Amino acid sequence: QVQLVESGGGSVQDGGSLRLSCAASGRILDSYGIGWFRRAPGKGREFVAAIKWSDGNTYYADSAKGRFSISRNNALNTVYLRMNSLRPEDTAIYYCASGRSLYADYWFRSSKYDSWGQGTQVTVSS
Repeated sequence: QVQLVESGGGSVQDGGSLRLSCAASGRILDSYGIGWFRRAPGKGREFVAAIKWSDGNTYYADSAKGRFSISRNNALNTVYLRMNSLRPEDTAIYYCASGRSLYADYWFRSSKYDSWGQGTQVTVSS
């Protein structure tokens, strides 16, 4: 099983940027996907972005398109989420997760991911 550790969260002003990292240990097979989800205070877990380990195909929530960018470094077993133009509504705990054989809408469904990190807090102030 893959173990995941997030880092890079923090507090920024409206319009600021952050880069989150998700370091994976254990064997990541080509069939794996890594996703980022977030949970804002009082809300459910929300899909943000995902990337397929084998070919780097990416998937984004509408709220992330044009502002966030997901990437991977296969040699370091690390996935990044670059977040630009941050807004107060982006404030949440951000989690990375891994899933196997994801396809179609499985990419966007938290129930299809089976390993999760502990999360990293992102706070955007106005």
